[in-house]
Amino acid sequence: MGAQPIPLRTPRPSASFRLRCTSLNSLRLRRIFDLFDHNHDGVIIVPELCQALERLGMEADASELEVTMRSYMKPGNEGLDYDDFEALHRSLGDAFFGGSEEEKNAESASDRDEEDLTEAFKVFDEDGDGYISACELQAVLNKLGLPEGVEIDQVQQMICSVDQNRDGQVDFLEFKNMMQSVTVRSS
Repeated sequence: MGAQPIPLRTPRPSASFRLRCTSLNSLRLRRIFDLFDHNHDGVIIVPELCQALERLGMEADASELEVTMRSYMKPGNEGLDYDDFEALHRSLGDAFFGGSEEEKNAESASDRDEEDLTEAFKVFDEDGDGYISACELQAVLNKLGLPEGVEIDQVQQMICSVDQNRDGQVDFLEFKNMMQSVTVRSS
């Protein structure tokens, strides 16, 4: 299968596109696949991927996207299953950042994990004040099209579930503890 990059028109990939922590990357990639798979049939088709990219503020030509997706699909499939999606993601990561994850950096694993968590935290901390508020979390959930972001009460409960110092916000340490517990449970 000849891999062709997706023709996305975006300024430059985020440093968090490919998390170097394998367990975080796998968990995140599975969640992304599930979000893109709008009808939850285990396959992402061209219209689903176009819609997801649109929500993320990226433009992609459907016909070019279909050509790219077909190069990753198993024969006879009408869309990308999770393994196909993972191969496409890996290929994009290699195209944007070069080389495999193991070759990419000789930093210690804990330094890389900390950098990845910092990048992930910045996605939620939209105003850059060092805290994730319920409004910021709701905004990100809404951008991703998640139903959990509709009701502010539900979002505030999510914040309370990880807010260890009860200040109504999630700081980096609370975020880090939450992400590490999610990673441990999913391993």
